[in-house]
Amino acid sequence: KMDLMQVIRQGKASMVIASLPMAAYQQRIAEQFGIEPGAEQRRAIELAEKHGLPILLIDREIGITLKRTAAGLSWWKRWTLFTGLLLSLISREEVEEEEIEKLKEGDILETTFAEFAHDRQDLYRPLIEERDQYMAARLLQEIRDKGHEDILAVVGAGHLKGLKEKLLQGFTDPRKKIEELEAVPEPARWPRYIPWIIVALVITGFVIGFTRSPQLGWELVGNWVFINGTLSAIGAALAAAHPLTVLTAFVAAPITSLNPTIGAGMVTAAAELWLRKPTVKDFHDLRRDTTRWTGWWRNRVSRTLLIFLFSTLGSAIGTYVAGFLIAGKLTGSS
Repeated sequence: KMDLMQVIRQGKASMVIASLPMAAYQQRIAEQFGIEPGAEQRRAIELAEKHGLPILLIDREIGITLKRTAAGLSWWKRWTLFTGLLLSLISREEVEEEEIEKLKEGDILETTFAEFAHDRQDLYRPLIEERDQYMAARLLQEIRDKGHEDILAVVGAGHLKGLKEKLLQGFTDPRKKIEELEAVPEPARWPRYIPWIIVALVITGFVIGFTRSPQLGWELVGNWVFINGTLSAIGAALAAAHPLTVLTAFVAAPITSLNPTIGAGMVTAAAELWLRKPTVKDFHDLRRDTTRWTGWWRNRVSRTLLIFLFSTLGSAIGTYVAGFLIAGKLTGSS
C-alpha cells in the first residue's frame, strides 16, 4: 500500500501513472492464459525460504529505469510513448498462445530484440541493455562479497542472452557499475525558470492593466480566474472527481498557477483523498482494475491519479489560453 499524497508531493505521480498501463498489460496477458503475474518469482522466493537460502532482488528499481528512460527522450517522444501505453488499454486484441510460444524460441526472440535495439535504441538501452548490465553487476558483486559458488537467477526470457554476455565479460568494479546505472541524470536547468517567467509576465500584465484603468485590470483578473479555473475544473470532472473536488479545482487553479512550487493537481488530489479515501481493496485491485478503461475511473487510487493529471493539464492549458488573451487585450489585438 502506497502513501498517495506522499507520492504526489515528491513528484512521483507521473511515474506511477506511466507504470500502471505496463502493469495492466501484463495483467491482461496473465488473465488471458490463466496465470498469475510474477508467479515464477514468488515460487522462487518460497523455495529459497523453505531451504533457508538467501534472496537477492537483482533487477533495477522501476522508478530509476523510468527516469533514465525519460531522460533520453524529448518531451514529444515521452508524450507519444505514454499515449501509446494508454491506447494499449483500449485494444481488446488478444495475443495467441502460439505467438508467445514462438517468442520463447531463441532465434525468434533474439531477432525481435535485435529489431527493437535497431529501431528504438533510445528505449532499448535503458529498458533492456542497462538492466542486463545491472543484474550481471549485482550477481558478480554478490559472488565477490559472499563467495557463493552457485546462484539460481530467475529472469525474463528477454534478458537471458544479454545477461549471459555481461556475466562472461565481467566488470572490473561491479559496485561502481551499479552506482553508475542507478544514477538519474540531472534535468536541464532552463525549463525550471519557464513557470517563473510566465508568472512574472502574467503579473506584469495585471499591473499594466490596473495602471491603464481599474476596470481593465479587474477584467484581466476575471479572465484569468474564469479560464484557468474552468479548464482545471473540467479536467477534474472528466476524471469523475467528487463535486467538491471539482469546485476546489476551480478555486485553486488560478492561484496555484501563480505559484510554481505547487500545482493544481496537488490540491485537487489532496481534496479527493480527503473526500474519498482509497480502501485496502482499491490498492489490492489496482493492477486488475486498470486493465479496463472503466476500472481507472472506478478504482479510487487510479481515479485520484487521473484527477491529479487532468486538473493539472487543464490548469496548464488555462494558463496559456488566459495568458495569450491578456496579452491580446493589452496590445489591442483582442
